[in-house]
Amino acid sequence: MTSDTRNPITHRLRKILATSFTDPATVEALQTLSQVYSTPQPDTAVDTADSSNDDWSESDEDTEQRHPQDDVIDETAARARKNLQRDFENKLAEESEHFLLAFGEVNKKLGDLEGLVAEMRAYCDEAEAQLKLTEAASQSLLEHAESLQQERHQVETRKSIVTLFLDRFTLTDDEIEALTSRDVPVGARFFLAMDKTARIRVDCRVLMSGEDGLTKAGMDIMSTTSSYLEQGYDKIHRWCTFEFRRLGSENYLEVSPTMLESVRRLSQRPELLSEALTVLSQTRQNTLLNLFLNALTRGGPSGLPRPIELHAHDPIRYIGDMLAWVHQAIAAECEFFESLFGISGRAKRMVGEVRVAGDSVEEEWVRDLLDTGVRKLCMPLKLRVLQTVRAQDDSIVCYKVANLLQYYTLTMQRTIGDQSVVSDTLREITQASYKVFFDTIEAQGRAILRIPLDLDDPSLAPPNFFMDHAQVLREIMQVYDLSLLDEGRDLSPVGGGKEVDDEGGGDGNRSGTTAMAMKGFSRILDIMVDPVIAMCTAASEEKARLRPQWDSVVFVLNCLCYLKNVLEPFSFTQDKRGEIEDIIEDRSCALEDDHYNHILQDASLWDATPLSRLPTTEPAALQLSLSKFSLWLSTPDTVSVPTAALRRLVRAYEKLCEEVKSGKAKYEAGSVLLGRERPFGQVGLLWQIFGLEEGTD
Repeated sequence: MTSDTRNPITHRLRKILATSFTDPATVEALQTLSQVYSTPQPDTAVDTADSSNDDWSESDEDTEQRHPQDDVIDETAARARKNLQRDFENKLAEESEHFLLAFGEVNKKLGDLEGLVAEMRAYCDEAEAQLKLTEAASQSLLEHAESLQQERHQVETRKSIVTLFLDRFTLTDDEIEALTSRDVPVGARFFLAMDKTARIRVDCRVLMSGEDGLTKAGMDIMSTTSSYLEQGYDKIHRWCTFEFRRLGSENYLEVSPTMLESVRRLSQRPELLSEALTVLSQTRQNTLLNLFLNALTRGGPSGLPRPIELHAHDPIRYIGDMLAWVHQAIAAECEFFESLFGISGRAKRMVGEVRVAGDSVEEEWVRDLLDTGVRKLCMPLKLRVLQTVRAQDDSIVCYKVANLLQYYTLTMQRTIGDQSVVSDTLREITQASYKVFFDTIEAQGRAILRIPLDLDDPSLAPPNFFMDHAQVLREIMQVYDLSLLDEGRDLSPVGGGKEVDDEGGGDGNRSGTTAMAMKGFSRILDIMVDPVIAMCTAASEEKARLRPQWDSVVFVLNCLCYLKNVLEPFSFTQDKRGEIEDIIEDRSCALEDDHYNHILQDASLWDATPLSRLPTTEPAALQLSLSKFSLWLSTPDTVSVPTAALRRLVRAYEKLCEEVKSGKAKYEAGSVLLGRERPFGQVGLLWQIFGLEEGTD
């Protein structure tokens, strides 16, 4: 080993230099040390220096040469290095003395506490002994209190059960007041009380249907709730009666939710509801009658709209306004009654759709109320309409009025049914109107038959009165054509309003509608056309008798053609046009035959000898020929003859029968002559003898 290594001072220095002062423990120790030897203030340092012992006297000269602060620091450091152990021992001794004093106080306090604890223990022991004595003495009292507590719990349970029972099966004072008092209005509070009463009765029935059966409590509850419920229904009845009287006198009707609910509940007592609705219907009768009379005579507010009777000079508008007012009033009443019974929210009916009568009680009430409410309107409406219709002498006006009445009759039947009083009244008025119309056109037809033709008029055109009559017929047909509103429905009194059963598609429906229209208008055509045709024929013959040079046949054909042209635009005149065309065809053929005969006479080709005067067709010869023909029919030769030859033979026999039976042949009893031998003048029998089908080639 070297000397440096063995030197302890070197070893100590190296150890000191190698020591780290950054670890937490060293830093904390140094901080503690700095607190112990904190640097004093300058004056304090000077005082300390003066009072120090001679250990510091060796450095007087150096002190005079340095800063006083530096001297204090050096002094403190020197003193700390010299007296570090002693200072710490003194510091530890001082602190120990403080601890001893503190622990002395603590020891004294603990002694006092121990005394108190001992005294408390004595008191506790005494209290424990007293408690044991008290517990032994109050054991029976505790047992009694426990039994009372159990009984209290049972009583509370029974009380809650009774309270729930009373809440479920009895009414409160407020609910009883709502049901019975007149001061409480009919409303939500009243309806809630009625609902609870009804629920109590239902629950009570369920309760009495159990094992115990009918009990006194259940019977009492049923009796009490029945009394309250009946008082509630009586209250609803009185309220509804009052409200119905008020509503019945108003022009604008509106159903409140309270009234709707009241009527719904009162429907469970039909007799009470019937009484209330009777009051409503009577009030509405009077109100509607007054409103109708005011509309006729006074008009609306401030004179608008004007009174209906101001248009009495115009029968169509006058009757149309009255019927429109009645229809509007009925629609408003129907809507009001449907709202009253809560059936207005159902499936809506389209405009013009037939109303389907329901089977519910509410819809039956609506029909009865509507029928009763508008009953008083029928008499003034009927009187005014009949008075207006009977005062008319114009057939066109009569028909328009009758058609208008028929339209409203159909509308009312679709709206309120065909069994209502209004529908019956309108049907009666319509029939009376059609009767007036038919009487008018029949009178016109009779008047035309009495009109003679002008003998001095050489014209062959239809006369003026004929064309006027045809013009009236054209206007009537136009009105009827416009009145066919519903396909498959006939509005005329002849058709009776029956519908065509459409099972063959659109073509069948159109043909059925046309057939119903033809049937409905056929009576009018018969009344208006037949007298004209008869007049043309009779008057032309009379004029031809007095004026032989006048061509009566052409005159009749011109009149018939004019009449046919008038009927042609209307499909429902097809049958009558066919009849006129047949007459025109017959007269045209007669005119052609007449012209043909005149041509033959003018050409000297006319042989006026009738068929019965010719040698081969005189009666005896004809009888012989028919006898031979009858014998030939009995022979088998008829089987071998070709079918075409047999058909020509039948047609020849048919022509022979026509000639013999005609007046031109001059046969006496021509039918008797033909009937003596087979086939007795019957062409159909001859077809059967030959085994052929008639009319086929």
